[in-house]
Amino acid sequence: MVHITSLGDHGFIWILIGVVLFCIPKTRKMGIGVLLSLGVGLLLGNMILKNLVERPRPCWIDTSIPLLIQNPRDFSFPSGHTLASFEGAISIWLYHKKLGVPFLILALLIAFSRLYLFVHFPTDVLGGAVLGICIALLVHRLIERNTCVEKNT
Repeated sequence: MVHITSLGDHGFIWILIGVVLFCIPKTRKMGIGVLLSLGVGLLLGNMILKNLVERPRPCWIDTSIPLLIQNPRDFSFPSGHTLASFEGAISIWLYHKKLGVPFLILALLIAFSRLYLFVHFPTDVLGGAVLGICIALLVHRLIERNTCVEKNT
């Protein structure tokens, strides 16, 4: 679980995937979707919601459980790892269902790892997943709407 959760640290794996997809002409829109979703999620989830809600982490409340990872310093809700993972995975899935399935499995594993490692409550992970899905859907819709407008002009 430590290795799985580290894949989501700072959204690195999702940023890398987004950049790679962006660099391939056939998957450019998918890459844009991943990267834009991550940007919106960073702003809305990590910078605004976490600081508005100010929910303490379970490991801050019960310090008797030894952590397998470094104790996070930011607030708990929503789970940033889960948020970024679902933004990335759903963005890919919306363009290519078959390719998206392994990324959805990875997103689920990263989300579960946050619970397993005792750094999030279940509602933090659920909130991150729901917000990530909503952001990815919105960004996808905006990209497709803009693409349709460009083709018609």
